Amino acid sequence: MTEPAPLFLRALRREPVERPPVWMMRQAGRYLPEFREVRKRMGFLELCKTPDQACEVTLQPIRRYGMDAAIIFSDILIPCEPMGMEVVFDDKGPHLLNPVRTRTDVDRLVIPSAAETVPFLGEALRLTRAALPASVPLIGFCGAPWTLAAYMVEGGGSKSYGQIKRLMYGAPEVYQALIDRLVPTLVDYLRFQVAAGAQVLQIFESWGGFLSPRDFRAFALEPIRQVVAGVRDLGVPVIVYMNGVGRVLEDLAGLGADAVGIDWRTDLGEAFDRVGSRVALQGNLDPCRLYGPPESIRQEVRRLHAEVAGRPGHIFNLGHGILPDVPTDHAGAFIAAVQELAHVHA
Repeated sequence: MTEPAPLFLRALRREPVERPPVWMMRQAGRYLPEFREVRKRMGFLELCKTPDQACEVTLQPIRRYGMDAAIIFSDILIPCEPMGMEVVFDDKGPHLLNPVRTRTDVDRLVIPSAAETVPFLGEALRLTRAALPASVPLIGFCGAPWTLAAYMVEGGGSKSYGQIKRLMYGAPEVYQALIDRLVPTLVDYLRFQVAAGAQVLQIFESWGGFLSPRDFRAFALEPIRQVVAGVRDLGVPVIVYMNGVGRVLEDLAGLGADAVGIDWRTDLGEAFDRVGSRVALQGNLDPCRLYGPPESIRQEVRRLHAEVAGRPGHIFNLGHGILPDVPTDHAGAFIAAVQELAHVHA
């Protein structure tokens, strides 16, 4: 008798499931004491580039909580370095020391081969896939083109994204030239991850919410569509997550991806009404809810589950990444509350 497909994959295909699958963005990270122990020995980028340790921290939350999916430990900026960017991480986050501001800056960027420039990521994926139970799919990921362009032009995070918008509005041909380098880079990067063992792909549009809906459609939507189209032949489910998705949810649902990840500012029940049967939805517990007592977390999980109202294709997740000071037992309460939903259906 053949084993059923993993719960996570069935939900992504919008098939009936005994309960929603659950995982957390940034689930391998600073809220775990075992992760902090690893970080005492090495810097963030060093950890990303050390396959056995990247595998170890990917597995840590699975061992502790038994999530229904694992996401490889890496960072969305990893492909920027082989393109020609100088990337450093410190206590204040990532910095790109040679920001892209002119056509000359864009012209010096290359479209790298992931197999040749980030072999450590492929090895981390292979090690992790071999170590995971068959029931736990492995997620590979990248940043969306606009989000990576914003990092590359701003030189890091920003409050206003004034530099990238200056480029978009003042020199749109330079902006487009940058996107034209990012899209094939990211397609190759994702395809490489699938070849190394990733069974699901997620595209993070972390900063798309800083654009007006009109500008998002003009400058950011089509590049995501091109990345999705570039991996569709692989037969691997694709999730597109956007922070601030509410105003352009229907646009993302029409990209050709299998699922859209939504933040907590979007009502989950309304989101299902808006996308209909086009895609699965992933989300969307407010990460700050995990500061509350376990019983309140359990109540919020049940409330969100009731909003879904039995419609297929829901994956439980946070509306953004788990925060580093969340108590570990509160994170565990979230995962356990979703797992308990199997008994609600029984």
